[in-house]
Amino acid sequence: MEVQDIRVLIVDDSALMRNLISRVVEQSPGLTVVGKAMNGQFALESIPVCKPDIIVLDIEMPVMNGLQFLEERKKARIDIPVVMLSSLTTEGASVTMRCLELGASDFLTKPGGPSGGDLTTALARLPVLLQSYGGAYVRAKNTAVIANRTPSMYSRALDGLQSTSGRIEKSKDVLNNVVFPSKPVKEKAVITPLRDSGKIEIIAIGISTGGPNALREVFRDISPEVKQPILVVQHMPAGFTAEFANSLNSICPLEVKEAQDGDILKPGRILIAPGNYHIYVERKKLAVVVRLSDGPQRNGHRPSADVLFESVAAVYQNNALGVIMTGMGNDGAVQLAEMRRQGAWTLGQDEESSVVYGMPKVAWEMGGVQKQVSLHDMAKEISALALKY
Repeated sequence: MEVQDIRVLIVDDSALMRNLISRVVEQSPGLTVVGKAMNGQFALESIPVCKPDIIVLDIEMPVMNGLQFLEERKKARIDIPVVMLSSLTTEGASVTMRCLELGASDFLTKPGGPSGGDLTTALARLPVLLQSYGGAYVRAKNTAVIANRTPSMYSRALDGLQSTSGRIEKSKDVLNNVVFPSKPVKEKAVITPLRDSGKIEIIAIGISTGGPNALREVFRDISPEVKQPILVVQHMPAGFTAEFANSLNSICPLEVKEAQDGDILKPGRILIAPGNYHIYVERKKLAVVVRLSDGPQRNGHRPSADVLFESVAAVYQNNALGVIMTGMGNDGAVQLAEMRRQGAWTLGQDEESSVVYGMPKVAWEMGGVQKQVSLHDMAKEISALALKY
């Protein structure tokens, strides 16, 4: 089967940004720009014409901004994934979390200055997000299982949107037929634990690309009876994790907050690592506390899942549950294997439900994952282990 490019629609009121994003996309294998729009209204009107597989969406735009576009997208039952471009501000973080609540897949932050170099650096991760979310969308579309909606219903939803001419810069037209074959998983290494798995006293989660919405699903569905403290490393910029924690707290039956240095681990409380700080646990005389560190990046990240898992393995040994979920790269894999070696329980997200099967794949290959679990079942699996052990 011939592999075709993922079709990208760019929505931004700045001509500079549209052109810069377009250049980044067109220089990336497997991606092609099929349309550009200067606001959300034109984007809605262009969808039946461009037939995009993924949308890059700015938030602040005239006529119809990013939030309004997502609301209209939801009303029209359009399932095309959206990657947001957000400002590195407190207000930008709050709006971005609202966008995720409305169904955006992920986001990238962009600097406030006009420097093209800074913008290019900020957009370096964009192709991976587009290939991951766009590829998943196309695979789902090709098997006619987009959110229980058939292609014909999807087409009717698009037909309900008025098309427009002008102002929409349309690019080359290609077939919607994309397949991203994954590399075969290596044979799993075997780890012989030093001791039997014991009572679970802490749950540690490491996650990256695809994490915001995955964690929303897990913490929305987690049992309110879970009594263990939960620590989470989600790769996210500084300034966004507090809003992310607040957003999760609004839907989770357990308390969720951004971690602070010296926080005592409390039963049934979820702590999110702050952006740009490692998080680890330290045992004191009377309690185990959270520590934050601005030390060197590990595996290219701060916070790093490896830093968290390493401390949990040392402090809790076999009395812990480690979970590694969707994300590119290998952060968390080495120290999840160490947790398993110490006798901890471990779970990894499976390939099919991962936006990027990187971190959990490496962890599985290293023998650090006892069981692979789909995102749909992750909350149930974590809850069952936490309540049983």
